[in-house]
Amino acid sequence: MAQQNQSEIRYLNPPAIDIKKKKFCWFRRHKIKYVDYKNPDFLKKFLNEQGKILPRRITGTSQKYQRRVSRAIKRARHLALLPYVTDMLK
Repeated sequence: MAQQNQSEIRYLNPPAIDIKKKKFCWFRRHKIKYVDYKNPDFLKKFLNEQGKILPRRITGTSQKYQRRVSRAIKRARHLALLPYVTDMLK
């Protein structure tokens, strides 16, 4: 009986260990100073499928650049370069 329990335990999957990657500010890593509102393809990286702005905790951007990105997205929406609301943007 003890031999059978060992064989069962040996073939179980190992426990999943969450290894979180350290988030980094994409703008600081690539030394970008200005976020251009006239480049909608770049700004789509910071939007989800519904067109909502992704939060800092997901993108990993710093607070300074998150404000610049949100301002650029809002300007692009105002000029109709980006939609306010959509389905399956990406």
